[in-house]
Amino acid sequence: MDLFAFSQTTQAVLALLTVVGMFVLFLKEVYPTEVVAIGGVAVLLFLGVLPYDAALNVLSNPAPWTIAAMFIVMGALVRTGALSTFTQLADGQAKKNPALAIIMLLAFVIVASAFVSNTPVVVVMIPVFTQLARTLGTSASKLLIPLSYAAIMGGTLTLIGTSTNLLVDGVARDQGLAPFSIFEVTPLGLIIVAWGMLYLYLIGRRLLPDRASMADLLSNRSQMKFFTEAVIPPESNLVGREVTGVQLFKRDGVRLIDVIRGDTSLRRNLKEVTLQVGDRVVLRTKMTELLSLQRNKSLKRLDQVGAVETTTVEALITPGCRMVGRRLGSLRLRRRYGVYPLAVHRRNQNIGQQLDQLVVRVGDTLLLEGAPEDIQRLSADMDMVDVSQPSEREYRRGHAPIALGAMAGIVILAGLGVAPILLLSLLAVAVVLLTRCIDADEAFSFVDGRLLSLIFAMLAIGAALSSSGAVSLIVTALAPALENLPPFLLVWAIYLLTSVLTELVSNNAVAVVVTPIAVGLAQAIGVDPRPLVVAVMIAASASFATPIGYQTNMLVFGPGGYKFTDFMRVGIPLNLSIGVLASLLIPFFWPL
Repeated sequence: MDLFAFSQTTQAVLALLTVVGMFVLFLKEVYPTEVVAIGGVAVLLFLGVLPYDAALNVLSNPAPWTIAAMFIVMGALVRTGALSTFTQLADGQAKKNPALAIIMLLAFVIVASAFVSNTPVVVVMIPVFTQLARTLGTSASKLLIPLSYAAIMGGTLTLIGTSTNLLVDGVARDQGLAPFSIFEVTPLGLIIVAWGMLYLYLIGRRLLPDRASMADLLSNRSQMKFFTEAVIPPESNLVGREVTGVQLFKRDGVRLIDVIRGDTSLRRNLKEVTLQVGDRVVLRTKMTELLSLQRNKSLKRLDQVGAVETTTVEALITPGCRMVGRRLGSLRLRRRYGVYPLAVHRRNQNIGQQLDQLVVRVGDTLLLEGAPEDIQRLSADMDMVDVSQPSEREYRRGHAPIALGAMAGIVILAGLGVAPILLLSLLAVAVVLLTRCIDADEAFSFVDGRLLSLIFAMLAIGAALSSSGAVSLIVTALAPALENLPPFLLVWAIYLLTSVLTELVSNNAVAVVVTPIAVGLAQAIGVDPRPLVVAVMIAASASFATPIGYQTNMLVFGPGGYKFTDFMRVGIPLNLSIGVLASLLIPFFWPL
């Protein structure tokens, strides 16, 4: 499209303004990050700042395709039970030797995150750590932040440990750098992991909060055992009364859940509901109150209506959950499954009103109530995770050696330099599919389409910054201030810029934008760009100070009952100390 004829400088300014606008929208969360990124690409294409051919070339970048293939291999590991055997062994040690169980589980998380995407590792491990906390008699908040941090640090150990590493490598290749080998960053990563674990043991555990989960915040829930529907008969003295003012529903051990009129739920605004003949009142009661209510003439005899034993669970919305992006009310959970959503935890909010209008997001924790079999059916259909109980959804355990062999093949052959990682990962995908370690439909459900959309879009944004001259503009402005800095401060400046931006917006988006700038600065100053690219790679992954900087932090936020400041208190010292350590070591491993 050649609708506009802008000068090179104007194109550079327009590209920078578009990126700034995108970052503002990332922060405001008006739209999902991938939607903002795609919108930014559309704007740049329309203005002609991003040439169509340059946008098309983005599809040839190997990083996103490698990430997609690794998602499928990881799915085979999960579904064959290859990831669960060790966790069961560690859980069995919990009562005998709690300290050993925690060490074993954290070590497993670190090693697993070095070779498969750390996000699904954390999803699998949240129920395990929650159950371990219950066994140890402590709150889950004491263990879930260390779980997330261990997964993040484990991802820095290899090139394939996190999508960010692969993405930085892909962008660096486009800038003319030699590809990173799979273990090139491992020596630095091992030191970072060692320091991170030492920090958590000596300092972090004293800063970790003792928080109650969402289910614990609601009083008397553990004593309540039954869902009960009571019909308002014609002779009832409750007819014409406001339901929230009825003392019968306020007694200890009784909680009003819903009023159903015809086939319509009125729970959205119970304060305005006046009871009518034939209304069905849904109550949550313990057994003693259930028997008492049966004798009350204001309600129809409950044994003619039925009482269903229920349970309350906290369900985590993972990246693959089919609820993401949909209004809770449109899912019709009560009609389809007999399950009531009671509350939603998002960031630092417990949302209990107007749930029907809430759009479900990744990282939300839903408090659900219903019969156990109904909740299990809902969880299976929607691919949710019960954070209180490890799920045994694996099958074809006999195929676990094949899945592990496919993963090992990628690591060993890539480490020996036999073939590119993309080629090896595609061969591994073929192996796990042809040997039926995982069915095709389920395999591709493990591929995070939203993440891949974000990555492709941000690669296009990076191409626009380069082709428009925006990167050169930034480099020209910064080079004079940085060219005389010693190696430590030069690496620290790039690391700090990346780290601060990563804590505010998507780490993948930051990595794509900052990597070309780091390469351009190095070339302008006359130093090797590789150390600065490594600084971007580590800083974009080592995101500990906020729950929004890294997806694993967001996943443990709700189940741990955390506040935003909990991550800041534990994570900022870790961020700064790892930044200093990395800035000292990077020039040693990769001299400038």
